[in-house]
Amino acid sequence: MHRPCAPWTDSSLPLLAQGYAWLPDLRRRRLGPVARARLVGRPVAALHGPDAVRFFYDERHVRRAGALPEPARSTLFGHGGVHSLDGQVHRLRKAMFLGILADPAAVRSLVDHVEAAWDAAVPAWAEQPRVVLLDAAAEVITAGVCRWAGVGLVPEEVGPVARDLTAMVDGFATAGPRHWRGRLARRRREAWLVDFVERARAGQQVFASGSAAETVALHRDADGDLLEPRVAAVELLNILRPTVAACWYLTFAAHALHRRPELGARLAEGGAAFATAFAQEVRRFYPFAPFVGGRAVRDLTYRGVPIAEGTLVLLDLYGQNHDPALWGDPYAFRPERFLDRPADPEVLIPQGGGSATGHRCPGEGVVLGILESLAQRLARLEYTVPDQDLTIPLGRMIARPRSGFVLEGVRA
Repeated sequence: MHRPCAPWTDSSLPLLAQGYAWLPDLRRRRLGPVARARLVGRPVAALHGPDAVRFFYDERHVRRAGALPEPARSTLFGHGGVHSLDGQVHRLRKAMFLGILADPAAVRSLVDHVEAAWDAAVPAWAEQPRVVLLDAAAEVITAGVCRWAGVGLVPEEVGPVARDLTAMVDGFATAGPRHWRGRLARRRREAWLVDFVERARAGQQVFASGSAAETVALHRDADGDLLEPRVAAVELLNILRPTVAACWYLTFAAHALHRRPELGARLAEGGAAFATAFAQEVRRFYPFAPFVGGRAVRDLTYRGVPIAEGTLVLLDLYGQNHDPALWGDPYAFRPERFLDRPADPEVLIPQGGGSATGHRCPGEGVVLGILESLAQRLARLEYTVPDQDLTIPLGRMIARPRSGFVLEGVRA
């Protein structure tokens, strides 16, 4: 019989072993609104549910500064970027991202660039015996977002940049070789963009007017100074990297269409409402971010339970997106649930929660737009799915089908 660990027992190894299942399992074993544990010796309070979303994203309760572990900063987020800021400095930096990513016209332009890259890539796929969709989609989105952002790539650069951007995502939540590949990838791409920013500021190359690259490179922070070139590079990567991470969601979309092929015809028809519902269900159903964390800024009380100052507070994303009390039949893939009701931003939190001007991911609309568009294109594509390992182990973070989803016989 499984014996629950005491709250003071360190959970670092169980987290590495269980992955996405660790925090939901911890919550089931720790009855009550707060589940306690330790990670790397540090006290943890884990929360769940819409009330917890509101509590967690209130800066009077939880702050992100100093909470991100060093391995995540050195792979996924970078040092000095918006994810590590709070207060007025965060709001000003976040406003820069919202100016780039929240404008519907800018999102539409970005999706147009990604669509063009997809349409250009498909004929080449048709000449290959097999295509690994996760890798191919990463290259498509890399080509599109870099062109849109004003960071020009020659065709030979697309593959290496795509591999580095995905390595940053793939390596942040593991202690093995994937993690070190992610660190090396970040160093390469920060150096690449530092050089880009410095040359552009020196007039040695011209920014595309109004581009994301120009906006970030010329942004002035709360002190009135330009961002340090390395910080500007980090923030440019915080536009490129999460956009390219949509390749995970597209691979999950292929997995869903393979399991429920009757959805493909409806998706291929091009109805906007169903495309949005399908994309939202992919984001809810499949594992992406397991949880987010921050520091308790003072002694707190959540639903009658004390949380000491300095405690690492975790918000359970994967568990909330699969809570039967919130979703009903949560392990069934049913896009129709989002036709019946629009997505509630305090209930559907695959990339975190909070308000648009707070800590909520500013690129969420971009990921949704890309997924809606490319899922429809995928549904119209002719291909076969050969025998392969399509299991998605929850112990692997970030999760993916083991095979990367192999396609054969691709025809537009």
